[in-house]
Amino acid sequence: MAGSTLAMRSSMVTPSTMRISSFSRVARPLRSNGFLQQQSFQRAAARRTYADAAPAPTPTPKPKKKFRFLRWTWRLTLLTGAGLTGMLAYSIYELRHPIEQIEPDPSKKTLVVLGTGWGSVSLLKKLDTENYNVIVISPRNYFLFTPLLPSCTTGLVEHRSIMEPIRNILRQKKGGVRFYEAEATKIDYEKRVVYISDDSEIKGEISHTEVPFDMLVVGVGAENATFGIKGVKENSCFLKEVGDAQKIRKRIMDCVETAMFKDQTEEEVKRLLHMVVVGGGPTGVEFAGEIQDFFNEDLKKWIPEIKDNFHVTLVEALPNVLPMFSKQLIDYTESTFKEESITIRAKTMVKNVTDKFIQAEVTKPDGSKELETIPYGLLVWATGNAVRNVVRDLMNQIPAQKNSRRGLAVNEYLVVNGAENVWAVGDCAITNYAPTAQVASQEGAFLARMFNTMAKTEAIEKELQHLSEIQSQAKNNDERNSVFDEIRERQKQLRRVKQIGPFQYSHQGSLAYIGKERAVADISWLSGNIASGGTMTYLFWRSAYLSMCFSTRNRVLVTVDWIKAKLFGRDVSRE
Repeated sequence: MAGSTLAMRSSMVTPSTMRISSFSRVARPLRSNGFLQQQSFQRAAARRTYADAAPAPTPTPKPKKKFRFLRWTWRLTLLTGAGLTGMLAYSIYELRHPIEQIEPDPSKKTLVVLGTGWGSVSLLKKLDTENYNVIVISPRNYFLFTPLLPSCTTGLVEHRSIMEPIRNILRQKKGGVRFYEAEATKIDYEKRVVYISDDSEIKGEISHTEVPFDMLVVGVGAENATFGIKGVKENSCFLKEVGDAQKIRKRIMDCVETAMFKDQTEEEVKRLLHMVVVGGGPTGVEFAGEIQDFFNEDLKKWIPEIKDNFHVTLVEALPNVLPMFSKQLIDYTESTFKEESITIRAKTMVKNVTDKFIQAEVTKPDGSKELETIPYGLLVWATGNAVRNVVRDLMNQIPAQKNSRRGLAVNEYLVVNGAENVWAVGDCAITNYAPTAQVASQEGAFLARMFNTMAKTEAIEKELQHLSEIQSQAKNNDERNSVFDEIRERQKQLRRVKQIGPFQYSHQGSLAYIGKERAVADISWLSGNIASGGTMTYLFWRSAYLSMCFSTRNRVLVTVDWIKAKLFGRDVSRE
């Protein structure tokens, strides 16, 4: 019966009922979607409310100005380093890849340059060699940076680091330059010939010959002055060439090792370890400072037995050392030497030299004089200059030079008095200036400018002569006026080129190392001088000498030597 009831209910379903049911099924999802949308709106509103309630994000703080400055400083340092590295690489490449040179032209004048010192090399560096047939004659085939020579005696700088092969310089010129490693033995002024001799150990079939010249530059330098004192040349060490520095280096270690020989007497030990320097100029002062540094920083560490007997004495005939410096710097130098235990014997004139002692005349404070004996193990002679034989012979050939004693007298254009087409530079020339490397370098640069001007003048004068011939052959006024305008232009150019005045020396200052990482400097600044001494001046001394080195190669090698000595110390071996 229950089953019949269900059957009846199912049979009672009408079409309208079915429509209502289907509508209900459709409507429920719509109500459900609206509910979901309402929920999503509520969640979004809640998120907005939460976002509004949440704290605002903290802004990133801007870097402070000082850090910004350091950042830009670092960037500038990197750029500067990259630029310097690029310049160094380019200079090395240029040095290693010389250009093709112009062959000598027989129609041009022959310019002979004697010597490879400061004056001659400065001339060659700035000379336009394509204007002349240039020949260089010198017994040494390198340029030597002499201000650092005292450092070579103690091993602080290697001698090859301050040598620049002359062919490295000449090979970089546009015009080809011939070099003969020989000594000029005689200059025949009348014949315009230089006689040269090959003094090397290896000789060919021809070891003596002559070189003709149209123009001659004498830059052979000077010898060490001994003032006729007996025994100086036989027993002293000089400090002018590389061989001198090597000899002093060996002599220092010979004295030390001989003093350490078994059963050596105390008196002999003191003599052997007494290093005497004669000459209170920059060379003598720098060597005294260098050898005392060598003892303080290296020798007494590895050979402590010598610390009580090693002593350095500086002998000077004048009342004080470094006479070209100001009184303030002289006093500072003397006080520094006193701290370093370097003895200064002023007003002491050497009269005689033996192999073990010197005899000197000492002027006492009361004016009286006394002869004193000073024993030594090493004697370094760092005094003035003397005339070389080839220069003295040339002076004897020229009547205008009969009153000259110290070298070739020259005029304001560095022309040798009484001679034509002969110039002199450096220590062999007598000028109103001290015979220093700075003077010689400026003299060489002046001659280069003058020779370049002379070549341009001759070229313009030849053009003027040629234009005059063209003008004389002109067929009409238009051609004549055109040539005349060109002549006037060449004449203006000729007047501009000829405007070169006489040589004028510009003093840049004086520098000297005094030991204990200190230096003194008397620098010209504007209309006055700046006198300075101390450790900062020592750093300036090093930077100045680096900048003065002839080539990038020399600067790099010297810097490496300084760093090597700072890290490992100086070598105390004999060789």
